[in-house]
Formats: sequence, C-alpha cells, structure tokens
Amino acid sequence: MSVVIANVSEKSKAQKKRIRAGDRLISINGHAVTDVLDYRFYLNDSKLVLELETAKGKHRKVRMRKDEGADIGLEFETYLMDRQRCCKNKCVFCFIDQLPKGLRESLYFKDDDSRLSFLFGNYITMTNLDESEIDRIIEMHISPVNVSVHTMNPELRVQMMKNPAAATSLRYLKKLADAGIKLNTQLVLCPGINDGKELQFSLEELGKLYPAVESIAAVPVGLTCHREGLASLRGFTGQEAQAVIAAIEHFNWSFAQENGESIAYAADEFFLKASQEIPGEDYYGSYPQLENGVGMWALLKSEFLDALENSQSRSFEEGRHVTCVTGAAAYALIKELADRANEKFKGLQVDVVKAENRLFGSSVTVAGLLCGEDIAFALQGKELGEKLIIPAVALKRDEDIFLDDMTLEELGKTVGVAVVPVENDGAVLLDEMLF
Repeated sequence: MSVVIANVSEKSKAQKKRIRAGDRLISINGHAVTDVLDYRFYLNDSKLVLELETAKGKHRKVRMRKDEGADIGLEFETYLMDRQRCCKNKCVFCFIDQLPKGLRESLYFKDDDSRLSFLFGNYITMTNLDESEIDRIIEMHISPVNVSVHTMNPELRVQMMKNPAAATSLRYLKKLADAGIKLNTQLVLCPGINDGKELQFSLEELGKLYPAVESIAAVPVGLTCHREGLASLRGFTGQEAQAVIAAIEHFNWSFAQENGESIAYAADEFFLKASQEIPGEDYYGSYPQLENGVGMWALLKSEFLDALENSQSRSFEEGRHVTCVTGAAAYALIKELADRANEKFKGLQVDVVKAENRLFGSSVTVAGLLCGEDIAFALQGKELGEKLIIPAVALKRDEDIFLDDMTLEELGKTVGVAVVPVENDGAVLLDEMLF
C-alpha cells in the first residue's frame, strides 16, 4: 500500500530532501502508510526514515530529523489520503434517506468512518470495522471514539440498522473500553422501539463500561416530511419525552451513588418537547456531547448572561436596530436573551425572527438544518436594521453555503443587509448585537 503525494511545501524538510509531487509514500520507519492516521501517528518520531517510490518507479529511502509536532511539508490528494468510508447500514431512522431530491450530491453520502470520528468528532456505528482496525485504534490509542450505539440489545440493533454486523460489532465497545479507549456514545431514540425498557437496558449496559464510557446522549429521532416508502415512525409526544428524561434521571441517580458522577444526558429537544425547563450548566459537566445538541441551550444562555452582566452600560443615542433569525427550537431562548439586552442598553432594538423549515417540514426545528430560502422567506417584508445575525451552524463547515446551496452573499443581497453568522457562543452573540 502507498499514498500519492500531491504537493510539497516550499522550503519544507521534504522539499530539501528532494521529495516531489507524484512520489508515493510507502512507509515511515518501516510502518506502512495507508491513510491519514498512519501518517500522523508514525510521523511523531524525531528520527524518520521515509520509503518512497518516485513517479518513474524508482524506490528510495529518505532520512530526516524533525522537531516534536513539526510538519515535514507533504500534502496529499485528499484529507484522509484515501476514500471516505460510507455507511453500510439501512437504519430505519436515517436522516439522509429523508432528504428531498435535488440537493447537492455530497449531502446524500452516508459516512461511517472511524478516522473522521477521531479527526472531527463524527459518530460511527462500528459495523464496517474489523478486528484489525479495532486493534489499530488501540495501538495508536485513538481516543475518544464517538459511537452511535442506539441500543445495546443486539437483536434490536440489527432490526433498527438492517445490518447483521450491528449485533456483532457491539463487542468492540468492551474491547476498546478494556484497552483504555475513551468512548462517547449516542442513542437515537424512536418512540415505541428503543425507548422505555430498552432505553433502561442500554443505559445500564453502557454504564458497565465506565469509566471508558464518558458520556451517553439520548437524542430524539429526526423526521422530515419526505418519508415516502420508508419505515413508519413518529416523533415523541410530550408525555413520552418526559418518560425519557425520567429514565435518564433515574439511571444517573443510581449511577452516581456508586461512581460519584452522572454520564447520561437527554438532548435539549427532549426538554423542549416535554415543556420542562432545560437544566443549568452544572447539569452538563464539561459538555461532552455539545455537538449532539446536549447542553447547547444552557451553555449559550450562561455565556450570554455572564457577558451581559460584565458589560458596561451604554446607550445608543441614535438608536441601534439588528435582527436575529433562528429555528423554532431555539427561538424562545434567543428571544429571551435579546429582550435582556434590549432592557439593559437604551436605544438598542434586537428583533428575533423564527424561521420555519420549509424544505424538511415544520417538525424539523433545529437551527442547523435551516436553509437560505427558509431564512429569506421568514424575513420577507420585515425591517431588519443594520445587520442580520444567523446561526453559523446552518452553514457548511468552513464554507459560506447553506444546505440548499444558497450562499451567504446571496442571502445578504436578498435581505438587503449584512449577514453575520455566529457560532454557539453567548459572548460573541452579545458583541454582534452591540457592535
């Protein structure tokens, strides 16, 4: 196995050793290099021997020294250095299966790549891993690994994921835990399928893998209006959401008696659905499942109110008007925060607009799935003031483009004001309201 070098940085160690674009990197210190994990792991040594095959087929070895953490200047055709691994499951709740036709092609790709779990925090099911790949994770001590478990009942996991490997791959959890690999786990809950007693069972079984299992997130199934021909599923009722929260609270109470801490969390959506107050920041500890929508509400509120309390009072003599737009789920929170800012600063007017998800349906309420057209439609005929503040999570990572391919620039031209994306950071949100 080998990987093709696409470019060599100017004045780098690799260039000084006459390594060229088009050469193939075969091994580092005798270890075969097949992807980015091999490359990063074996590049850690200060003394390196790189085995290469030139574009003309000549084999050569290059020796070099490097400082700890330094780069040697090699760039590859793709970030992973080979193809991204796709999901082999056919989960009954798969969100990608519920996408409408006509979106950009990349949105229909189902990734299930352990390397992306390590590099970007993506969740994997482990169903396309074998023993050798688990051994590599252990050897390299890739930690934490984020796992979509959904249920610890092997038969039910197969039923939900439509893949026989869904059952057998559960054994990897214990193997990783025994090797000291930290695990963050998630359970996408479907009412009447893996909640109730099945949820209790999953929590108890995952709890047995503590302290390797650092967190368990329970997330409600997301359903769009495009489910033609798919399994019959429905969303949680308020009473069912209350039952999920109660089950997690009971587990945490019992678990804390023995271990001194809690590790299971219900996603913010469950509290909103149950019409219960979302817990304060103390409930979430170090926020291990923030990217899963667990604790985002509490963290944003805490950061905003701290920044508001510590900010100096000021008045806007000529007035200041800005608008925030968000999804239905976060609307009440953003409205509350905007009102608090309006109360403190004379002359400030922060309006908040709730945008309904017209592409995926009104049952999809999270801000991260809002499209440019959704936002533009919600703002029709409204005076927006000096700027429009939008949730950055609605944009593609590292790109100013929405799910429907509308760009940030196009949205700005449509609404007629500057559009500013803001991450889930309360202090930054307040700054954008004020400056």
